[in-house]
Amino acid sequence: MGVRWRRVYEVCGGDWKKEGNAWIPGVYAYHISLACNHCEDPICMDACPNKAIVKKENGVVLIDYDRCMGCKYCEWTCPYGALQFDPEKRVMTKCTLCADYLEDGKAPSCVAACPMRVLHYGDLEDLEAKHGKYNEGFPLPKEKYTKPALVITPHRDAPKAQDILLQIANKEEVKK
Repeated sequence: MGVRWRRVYEVCGGDWKKEGNAWIPGVYAYHISLACNHCEDPICMDACPNKAIVKKENGVVLIDYDRCMGCKYCEWTCPYGALQFDPEKRVMTKCTLCADYLEDGKAPSCVAACPMRVLHYGDLEDLEAKHGKYNEGFPLPKEKYTKPALVITPHRDAPKAQDILLQIANKEEVKK
């Protein structure tokens, strides 16, 4: 309930094809854990009329709550749905990448708490060297729009999945 800075999307789709007497599965299902991607070119920052969104030298994108007027322009422009309105404080909120933890040399909470140990953080170039430079694919937009500071290890069937109709199976869980 309430503000959720990280959401896990369940993506699925596909069908079965009959080949002779056998049915061959073409069914795909995978999960993508998304939060703010601290984009290299954050369009949320450009959309903010009060310049309340700033990108720090270390790449972390933050909201200055003293400047935020809660207009939601940033939320409307973010293709990842990362920014969320806090009705109690009347300001926009988003993942801070646990900036205070980073300053103390600690991992962000989501990384430390991930039960599957699939979330990592660090220098983007180092992550790309280790895992490759893949940061788009359903349900993500093309990377050219914001240049997300994100690397995803795609599911083995993700390239084939581009040719089939995919959907988000847990829409109620991940809706804003």
